[in-house]
Amino acid sequence: MPGSWPLCRRKKALVERGAIFNRVRGFFQEKGYLEVETPFRIPAPAPEAQIDAIPCDGWFLQTSPELCMKRMLAAGYPRIFQICRCWRAGERGSRHLSEFTMLEWYRADADYLVLMEETEALVRGAARAPVINYRGLSIEISQPWERITVADAFRRYAGTSMWEALEAGTFDELMVERIEPELGTARPTFIYDYPASLSALARLKASDPAVAERFELYIGGVEIANAFSELIDPVEQRRRFEAEALERASSGKLPYPAPEKFLAALASMPEAAGIALGLDRLVMVLLDAGSIDEVVAFTTEEL
Repeated sequence: MPGSWPLCRRKKALVERGAIFNRVRGFFQEKGYLEVETPFRIPAPAPEAQIDAIPCDGWFLQTSPELCMKRMLAAGYPRIFQICRCWRAGERGSRHLSEFTMLEWYRADADYLVLMEETEALVRGAARAPVINYRGLSIEISQPWERITVADAFRRYAGTSMWEALEAGTFDELMVERIEPELGTARPTFIYDYPASLSALARLKASDPAVAERFELYIGGVEIANAFSELIDPVEQRRRFEAEALERASSGKLPYPAPEKFLAALASMPEAAGIALGLDRLVMVLLDAGSIDEVVAFTTEEL
């Protein structure tokens, strides 16, 4: 029966997804952001050790529109946003797709604290309700959201310091198993000030250079967004990229060319902040879906 097809079953969710996307676009248009488009296929992704791009005809499918959008900031576009497709190799699960929809926005003359406020307003507008009901949780979004440093989260939930976890090589494991399930269960949570070594494109905090001005947003234990105050020093950015490239090489991962045009533009980039928000995941949480598969038209396996 046609009604048993996954695509038919998802009709209500896809209609609601479209309405959420419209509200997201309206939010940025009201704030004077320009909606932009950048190429999906690029010659050089950012060489981040933990993210793998998919090769495509000698170039790569973008893992994020970040580098191109920052070049637009440098060229004088002060407020820009984009809803686009991104690809990452080896990502599949109830919260992961190798091809997914990303919302990214960048704002000149702002830092990560400004983006926290803007993200709160965006999600409230997208949800159109004071409470998100997700997997049995009632998550209050109308009041100010929780903010906790990564250091405090490790002490509270993991019983160790984030520096000890980094040294022991257990940082990611403890984040996934002990910390993430506790974040955003009563109200959304911004976890911020990540170790500098885990923030390849973020500005270091002036008062504590051991950490970077980076945050992630969690709702119901689900990571929704990653943001930071932008690093705009091309010399330091090249050094960090080279360190990430060495880590990729030591793990036997595919090397990437250096993104030279991005590095050349960085000297002209104003102080700014940027954020990547997974729209499929946000829709999943807003619609109380058990899996990301329920809120997209097609999964890879269905093609």
